[in-house]
Amino acid sequence: MSFGQLLKDVRIERQITLRQCSADLGVDASNWSKLERNVNPAPKDTTVLERWAAFFHLEGTRRQEFIDAAALSRHEIPRDIASDEKVLKALPVFFRAVRGSELDQAKMDQFIEDLRAIHSPDKEAFE
Repeated sequence: MSFGQLLKDVRIERQITLRQCSADLGVDASNWSKLERNVNPAPKDTTVLERWAAFFHLEGTRRQEFIDAAALSRHEIPRDIASDEKVLKALPVFFRAVRGSELDQAKMDQFIEDLRAIHSPDKEAFE
């Protein structure tokens, strides 16, 4: 799900109008609308994103999804992923697979399994 769609969904879940939401968060309503329509990317300022996540009562995996979607809207790899050397070593393989051919479900499942293996304490994959 895109950042804009996620932003709109959580606003609607809280039953807040676009104008009220933008006023409560101190954002111009026109700019907020552009965020929800994916015209503008999410702000880079993590303090702003954390404040928005708190405003919408996003916690746990939902909060992480929000932060990740914000990074992806800016065409960035989420910071926690970008700082993980093991994951960074695996990304070129993923990029080659995506560029070289259609990434079907089986290949995607294998990639996800490989990423999980990277973080498994029992395996030293990709080192």
